[in-house]
Amino acid sequence: MATIPNTLRIRNALENAIVEGKYPPGARLDPEALEREFEVSRTPIREALHQLEASGLVRVVPKRGTFVTEWSAGELAERFEVMAEIEATCGRLAARRITEAEMADFEAVHEACRQLAEAGEVEAYYARNSDFHHCIYRATHNAFLAQEAARLHAMLQPYRRMQLKVRNRMMRSFAEHDAVVARIRAGDGEGAAQALRIHVIVQGDRFHDLIAALRQGD
Repeated sequence: MATIPNTLRIRNALENAIVEGKYPPGARLDPEALEREFEVSRTPIREALHQLEASGLVRVVPKRGTFVTEWSAGELAERFEVMAEIEATCGRLAARRITEAEMADFEAVHEACRQLAEAGEVEAYYARNSDFHHCIYRATHNAFLAQEAARLHAMLQPYRRMQLKVRNRMMRSFAEHDAVVARIRAGDGEGAAQALRIHVIVQGDRFHDLIAALRQGD
């Protein structure tokens, strides 16, 4: 069995830890503590942090250290606005291009989300929620678009995860998923685009709820 290179192993582990909330936005990543945790030298730690910086998940502040990316309210709103438009484009293309096999996989993930939402399993729902969106990206059959959507999705994951902890948000999220699935199943590109835009955009009360969740996390 092939051994995963240290840099990739560490990068994947840190990315998961950030997404899962072990390192919340603004948290400092201590290279020495990471060396002890992963039992490696400084080089693979430095390389993994460099890759995470390139992806946007962490930010290096000269003379202070490396921190999980934390955006201002304005920066956060801008990124969700862009994400909403990218996902809308993905939905429009997926509705036209999704194969029968991809649709079956998509609906299976959607059903798993339903069961988890009804059970109130926030953490498990979040993982399947991510799978739900990646099904749409793949169904565009546009590798560049899918890659860009996945990159921004990863950058926003810590914040999207926090959203699900807002009261009743998980069930509303699933209802929005239901609308997306129906539009893609029907081949309605514009309907799928609008449903995804509504699902992803964070504005008005939803934006204030997210900011409140971030303050609670602090």
